[in-house]
Amino acid sequence: MLIESDPNGDFILDSSELAERFGLSLAALRRHMRHGSLVSTVEIGTAEHAGTKRVSLRLGNRLWRAVLNDANEVQHEEMTVLRGKSA
Repeated sequence: MLIESDPNGDFILDSSELAERFGLSLAALRRHMRHGSLVSTVEIGTAEHAGTKRVSLRLGNRLWRAVLNDANEVQHEEMTVLRGKSA
């Protein structure tokens, strides 16, 4: 997945690829985004993880995470289903 950052440092992800990760149509993903049900966080690595970032997107009980290197290239990604939790 291509992850870019804009001049403000915000990350830009490809909607089509993200929809695929969540098993949704592009229209369904965009609907979730409009309703605010897709929540994102970014963590900046420190100490031995300096230069990395972890991008997390949560939709209901599904959590997609990607670890990026200092060039914002995906080094690792995973999809987790959170048991007993929902948004």
